Amino acid sequence: MAKDSNLLLTKLKTMKKIIIKNEQEIMNALMTGRIVEGRLVLVRTNDGQMTIEFKAYNRKPKKRSKDRLVCYLEHGWVKESPERIKVFESLPKRLGGLKMAVALDREVDVVTDLLLENRW
Repeated sequence: MAKDSNLLLTKLKTMKKIIIKNEQEIMNALMTGRIVEGRLVLVRTNDGQMTIEFKAYNRKPKKRSKDRLVCYLEHGWVKESPERIKVFESLPKRLGGLKMAVALDREVDVVTDLLLENRW
């Protein structure tokens, strides 16, 4: 095993070529500043020489569906995503604590009615 690894190391030191699959796409990605992930593979060519080949991973970007607006609230909104119901509320500070509590309570009642009626 040690002889094989030493032989392989000496062959790697004498190699000058790295073959890149999809070189145009990889170069375009590198020129735009993206990181290209992949793997290096030791390949024996038809004429018996060993070369290093770089194969980029073919990963697709994650696509997230847009949330659907269910309704507008007085100070926010209710949206539906594939996994969640999202409620957003933003109150101005000038209302004061008591009016904020009343407004939040009113908005919670509206959202509760929507959920119980299941209008979306």
